Amino acid sequence: MQNHFLSELSARLFRDFGEPEVIWQVAVLLGLFVVAWWCARLLRKKLDARRQSRFEAVRFGAESLNKALFPLLGTVFVSIAQVVLAPFIHTSLLRLALVPLCGITVIYTMLYVARRVFSRGQTEHEANALLYLFEKLVTVVVWVAMVLTVMGIQDDVVHWMASVRFNFANAHMTLLSLASGVLWVCVTLIVAMWAGALLDDRLMRARSVDANLKVVLARVARALMILAAILASLSIVGIDITVLGVFGGALGVGLGFGLQKIASNYVSGFIILLDRSLRLGDMINVSGNQGTVTQIRTRYTVVRGLDGIETLIPNEKLITDVVQNHSSFLTRGNAKIAVQVSYRCDVERAMQLLVEATQGVERVLQDPAPAALLASFGADGINLELSFWIEEAAKGTGGVKSHVNRAVWRLFCEHGIEIPYAQRDIRIIDCAPRRGAESVLNTGNGGAGAAPVA
Repeated sequence: MQNHFLSELSARLFRDFGEPEVIWQVAVLLGLFVVAWWCARLLRKKLDARRQSRFEAVRFGAESLNKALFPLLGTVFVSIAQVVLAPFIHTSLLRLALVPLCGITVIYTMLYVARRVFSRGQTEHEANALLYLFEKLVTVVVWVAMVLTVMGIQDDVVHWMASVRFNFANAHMTLLSLASGVLWVCVTLIVAMWAGALLDDRLMRARSVDANLKVVLARVARALMILAAILASLSIVGIDITVLGVFGGALGVGLGFGLQKIASNYVSGFIILLDRSLRLGDMINVSGNQGTVTQIRTRYTVVRGLDGIETLIPNEKLITDVVQNHSSFLTRGNAKIAVQVSYRCDVERAMQLLVEATQGVERVLQDPAPAALLASFGADGINLELSFWIEEAAKGTGGVKSHVNRAVWRLFCEHGIEIPYAQRDIRIIDCAPRRGAESVLNTGNGGAGAAPVA
């Protein structure tokens, strides 16, 4: 190891401290920082204007990208100044300034990439947790690298890591090879997920492709990219990927026995997306759960009920069970209301009032026009039926039917249309020989349309 604590770069800086060259370097740095700040401000305005029409995944990492512009431009300008001024003066201060500028640029750039990657296919809580872990890890690694560079012992640390050896099964590894392997795996995975996010953005902007097909293509492409990234990183590290054949066989046996339900749900999810039997926004009813389809994932489908509670339904149930889809390309549905009137009422007038009750009710369509029908003759009265169409029936029909029922009741009361109700007679018979009389207790209230007592 080196015997000096600080690197040669730091030593030169202390040696040149107080010389006129240091003053010139300070002036150049200040000027370059002002220029970099001004250029970064202009770039932020242009990028913000272009992001207004882009997807949320692009805007999700805007803050990190904006923070990376200033150190990135500073790194470029300081590097150019160092090359230009090196033949004339010492540039130790410029070289030292490049270390934090490059480190901060790497941190914010990686955070921007991570935000773009984790914004797809994750809930807000999951994305924030992954971002927090990734941010801490990248920040620690980069700052440790900057400190080692300033101290000038980065080469010694690398040699020490290469000297630490250990065996893993039949493989001989060093601490350096393990760290580089983990680094390559992370880099290739992030690149694959980044490419998947870009492809996802382009697919979502394509208007000629069906929505379900967009989801299928995006997920298949992302899975293939991640698989290729893992295989490539293992090959770079030096691990023989043929040993994965044993793992693949064990995984196949596990899928055949313990994981068959999970595999069935995944396959069912792709079937639902490909045959387009369900779409986002459909109002469905399956196994007593009714609500709107908000997400179709590869393992489950999220259905949000009318009460706001979301239910996760395994995709296998959507394939094997009976599913009622209340949504229609016409976005309307038919509703019926049954009502009974007295035999003494004017039936034609009652039917006219039923049709009139639908006038002015929100979401009730007048084309096709509402129709009142005489359904049957009941024991207590005449059974009428009102049929009408409701716009956007997927939002629910209960509230509309309630408004129509209230209008029917109000109109019937205004025009004297009686709605009968059943009457019951209780007959009490005295079985004593000396009485032999029977009495009848009428429990009805004299409602219209009641049959006379025999």
